[in-house]
Formats: sequence, structure tokens, C-alpha cells
Amino acid sequence: MATEHRTLHNRVLAVLGPAIAGGEYVSGHAFTLQGLEQEFGVSRTVAREAVRVLESMGLVVSRPRTGIRVRPQRDWSVFDPQLIRWRLTGSGRMEQLRSLNELRAAVEPGAAALAAERGPADERAQLVVVAEQMSRTGRAGELETFLELDVVFHRRILELSGNEMLSGLAEVVTEVLVGRTSYDLMPHNPRPEALRLHTAVAQAIRDGLPDVAEAAMRSIVTEVADALRGDGPPPSP
Repeated sequence: MATEHRTLHNRVLAVLGPAIAGGEYVSGHAFTLQGLEQEFGVSRTVAREAVRVLESMGLVVSRPRTGIRVRPQRDWSVFDPQLIRWRLTGSGRMEQLRSLNELRAAVEPGAAALAAERGPADERAQLVVVAEQMSRTGRAGELETFLELDVVFHRRILELSGNEMLSGLAEVVTEVLVGRTSYDLMPHNPRPEALRLHTAVAQAIRDGLPDVAEAAMRSIVTEVADALRGDGPPPSP
């Protein structure tokens, strides 16, 4: 019974969440629990729980006399991984990717520098191994494995920064990398320059060279930003 309850709850969210995140329901649009019950054929309890999840993301606010209303985008929990996924399914996908990459540009170069300064030596050395694996799988066109390694690479740098605020952005960066691959915004074979830059970042971090690590990481995110603006070929990660 609990599994069925959760399935119904997820079914409501799977429709309503992307619709709100994609702008189908504008700020101020009103829902009622009764209306959600009828639309989705679920119980009042299921509808209420779905609304609570949307409230936790800042997408809606529920009041006794005014019902459930969509909140302005400025109130949304924009770092929530589920909300990012929903936004990437809608018509504003490219705008979301650009916003996320601007965040990467602001965060990842500095994180790479901190990783070179603070990361334990053995973990910094392991990053080079990951970069080498990325190069092999990238050249072989094994995009699924390459993506898994790319996620590990970027998450590990955030974690090696020794800053819990930066580490807390690991899920956001993961959604950027996965989202670009899911929507065919990646070349089948990552470009040699992108592979070289990942190796350069890893080697600089291993060797304790923060300025070099920062510059190489900045080149990676700049390449992606240029491609998303239409100034270059489809980006590698």
C-alpha cells in the first residue's frame, strides 16, 4: 500500500513539477487540493503530499483561504537537483544550461585552485588516473562511461577544495553534465583539446599548482560557455 501511495504521489509530481518549472503555470496561478484530486484521480492525502514537496522547493505556497499558488521564480530553490532536472525538460532548457554553466565558471576554477592547495596527496594523484580514464573512453567514443568519469572528476575537485559550501554544489554540477548529455548537447567523441585540459587540471592539482589548475579549469568552462552561446562547436565537459 505504501509503495502504491508513493507511486501516485510521484505521478502527480512528474506532471505538475515540470509544468510549473517550465512556465506552463505562471506566478500566481491557483490550484486546489480538490482540483488536483480530480485531475489526477488521487486521494486528498496524495495530493497534499505532492503539494508539500512542491512547497519545499519554493514552487508553490499553500494558504487556507487562498489555496495553492505558484510562486515567482525568484523564490524557487534553484539548486534543488530535482528542480534542475524539471527545468531541463522544458522549453527554457538552454537558458537553464547557461545559468548553470555561469555558476560553474564562478565556482570550479577556484575550487580547482583550492584542491591543489588543500587536497591530500594521494587523492590528488588519483584525479590524474580519472583524467587518463576519461581520455581513453573519450577517444573510444564510450560516452556513457565517459560521462560517469566526468561526473566523478568534477565532483572530486569540489570535494578536494576542503570547502563544504563548494562540496555542496556537487549535485548541481552533476545535473549540468548529465543534462547536456541527455539532450544531445555533447559531441560523440570529446574533442582532444577538452581531454587535454582535463588532464592539465588533474596534473596541476596533483603537483600542487593552484594557479595552473585554476587557469586550466577556467578554459574548460569557458569553452562550454562559448558553445552554449553559439560561438563554438558542441561542448565537451
